[in-house]
Amino acid sequence: MNHEIADAISQLLRERHIEKQAFQDLIESVFLSILKKKFGAADNFDVIFNLEKGDIEIYCEKQIVADDAVEDAAIQVGISDARKVDAEFEIGDDFVEIVDYHKFGRRLITAAKQNLAQKIKEVEKENVYREFTDRVGEIIMGDIHQVNRQEIRINVDRTEVILPREEAIYNERYRRGDTLRAIIKSVTKTPKEPQIIVSRADNSFVRRLFELEVPEIFDGIVEIRKIVREPGDRTKIAVESNDKRIDPVGACVGLKGVRIQAIVRELNNEKVDIVPYATDRSLLIHRALAPVTPLELIADEENNRVIAVIPDDQMSMAIGRKGQNIRLASALVGVTIEPIKESEFYEEVELKLEDIEALTPSVKEKLKEAGYTNAEQVLDAGKEKLIEIPGIGEVTAQKIIEALGVYYEE
Repeated sequence: MNHEIADAISQLLRERHIEKQAFQDLIESVFLSILKKKFGAADNFDVIFNLEKGDIEIYCEKQIVADDAVEDAAIQVGISDARKVDAEFEIGDDFVEIVDYHKFGRRLITAAKQNLAQKIKEVEKENVYREFTDRVGEIIMGDIHQVNRQEIRINVDRTEVILPREEAIYNERYRRGDTLRAIIKSVTKTPKEPQIIVSRADNSFVRRLFELEVPEIFDGIVEIRKIVREPGDRTKIAVESNDKRIDPVGACVGLKGVRIQAIVRELNNEKVDIVPYATDRSLLIHRALAPVTPLELIADEENNRVIAVIPDDQMSMAIGRKGQNIRLASALVGVTIEPIKESEFYEEVELKLEDIEALTPSVKEKLKEAGYTNAEQVLDAGKEKLIEIPGIGEVTAQKIIEALGVYYEE
């Protein structure tokens, strides 16, 4: 009957991703609203939209009454008019009339079109909201179509998503027409279109990249325990294997580094440190600072910090550019790591001779004259060297060694 209309509607449904039943319900509700405007009520009307024919059928159920008893033509029909359709009708019977909506007038038809367009738009918005809400946490790919100071707008399957500047990687340059990957972070309803926020700076973007590139993570064999990140510069990720036969770091790196290289390229050459997770805090600190090797870790539980004694030549590596390495290591472990140079630490904690009450002033003076300034130097010299100092005999030397030894035992 109206094949062109049917084809146009089918194309509309495909483009707007609207279900047939939902569209049929829309059409029927729109025409019922028109009927209500025209007749004051629509309770006795049925609207049937035939998608295959591309046509709308409207039926009005009326009660047959005597010709002079018709009070409301919208719900009643005279017996004479009813018998023109079927001579066997009687007063009190139900009469179904086919309504030609083309006779409603231009104003009502225009209002119907506008109403339908508005409802289609609302359904489309709801569909987009539901679709992308279900896809939160998924990496999408789209084409940049607008770049400004506050945000980057991206087209994804005919839907616009927004990458705010704070969710972008600060040292990346975005140009119109570029293809970009990001993770769907949130979807919220607005008076206009649903606002879909995507991110490249969120930790979940790195997590999802590892899940895509490393099958062992996707399958749950290797587990990501924690991710800490300063987007654009450095990421530390702690991983653990649930299968002793699988090396978690090796799985993430891949053969010849192919897996980690793909992730680093996507992150615009952001440095990624993969750390084997450990429940032992000291061990995890050592791993988080690798290849730097702390000489000693001193816990300060009251202030939730750990002092790490670092070899002098490794100090800059431990701190990292602008302090990033030590900040990320602290965040990964969950405790503040305070690095201190080996030379400064041991100088700071050395035991001065003047602080040792067990030594007499004359003994201290003799030791200083011999070139000794702290207890460690005296102990390193040993009893034999002390005896060589004028005024210090074997007994005195033994007492000095014993006095200093007490301090180091403590």
